[in-house]
Amino acid sequence: MYIIKVKGVAKIPDYVQLRDEKFTLLAYFRVDRPDKSLDKIGLADKAEYIMNIVKDLPFGQILKLEI
Repeated sequence: MYIIKVKGVAKIPDYVQLRDEKFTLLAYFRVDRPDKSLDKIGLADKAEYIMNIVKDLPFGQILKLEI
């Protein structure tokens, strides 16, 4: 699984993308509201771990997650 943090502009907030090994979009959510999206894909129990990574991840960088 891959994670990407996307910088928002003007009134558009920052977002996070979670993608699978084939780079298919699994989840797309605001940095400040990850709960529903992570719950939908079955990663609600990993939310704290994922958001800690997001906090330190530079915008535009792709990081491979081992979950």
